[in-house]
Amino acid sequence: MKFYTKPVVVFYEKKGCGGNARQKALLKNAGVEFEVKDILNVVWTKELLESFFKDLSVENIFNMSALKIKNNALDITVLSKEEAIELMIKEPILIKRPLLEINQTKVCGFDIDTINELLHIRMPKPKDINECKSNTPCKSV
Repeated sequence: MKFYTKPVVVFYEKKGCGGNARQKALLKNAGVEFEVKDILNVVWTKELLESFFKDLSVENIFNMSALKIKNNALDITVLSKEEAIELMIKEPILIKRPLLEINQTKVCGFDIDTINELLHIRMPKPKDINECKSNTPCKSV
């Protein structure tokens, strides 16, 4: 006898982020249940972050709305992936979000096609779902 189990979904967000709120609402509207974790309060390790960033370039793992990046205080183009991860361990605000765990698969960013495939659902694709609509760059708190 086979038992159907719902996917286990963990959504790593920055508390108060409007973009993450829109993304969570889209998931809820699709009937997806998930656990929320604050990306700033997780004890990140190199291994854990690497598991989300597999096959991604350095430019695709950063939160481009982070204050250091918006103010050009950090040049991400000169960093290796290892250097970027070490920096993110110290400053989690730099991590692109959301990070998602869907069963055993880890996803960096809200890629609707990937999420639909992993969850076997058909969420719509609002064109602004990944845009930051805030005029204030992200800061740690």
